Amino acid sequence: MQIVRYFGIAVLAFFSYLMLEIILRYVTLDTNAGFLQIKQDYIENRIWLTAFYIHVFSSLFALLAGFTQFSKSIRSQYPSVHRWVGRMYVIDILLITGPAGLLMGFYANGGITSRLAFIALSILWWYFTWQAWRAAVKRDFQKHRAFMLRSFALTLSAITLRVWKLSLAHYFGFPPMDIYRVVAWLGFVPNWLFVECWLFRERRQMRDRKPKQDWI
Repeated sequence: MQIVRYFGIAVLAFFSYLMLEIILRYVTLDTNAGFLQIKQDYIENRIWLTAFYIHVFSSLFALLAGFTQFSKSIRSQYPSVHRWVGRMYVIDILLITGPAGLLMGFYANGGITSRLAFIALSILWWYFTWQAWRAAVKRDFQKHRAFMLRSFALTLSAITLRVWKLSLAHYFGFPPMDIYRVVAWLGFVPNWLFVECWLFRERRQMRDRKPKQDWI
């Protein structure tokens, strides 16, 4: 189990570094950089462009928060770090990058299929994070953990979407826009289903551990 945890940390660190490289392309605010090359129809839309930059520059923090929010040693030895980073994660998603992502979803490439995917992703991301925060306030930490896992699974869609996109383009050679329509859903749905399966397995194991009552 420890090996799996360290492997997960290494993978998150590697992809966070790659995300940082992507984000740095936009520091100059060059409207021909990276992804913006295929969004030229919306460059003059200041609302969309502002939402794009907000989402790009604030989303990396949500990824990096995973290093503290799911570390048992940090939670036990440095609980204040866990709490403060968690609060910043919630604020980031509920008030900054989540709403910006939702607005961008209405302008997604690929037509209604992609737009529905990104709008659903933004709404679920916001809802799961909101429920995680409410559960923490009520000190229902089991529920808090479950919703934080769901929230972070959707945070990881920033990584998994790109992995799916590169994989489908390399191995299948589908047209770019068809790939985009597919990965809009593949980026987050499998992540979410994996967490739900994980939580279901944990609940079943907990039920199995409970001592059975003797009936006379």
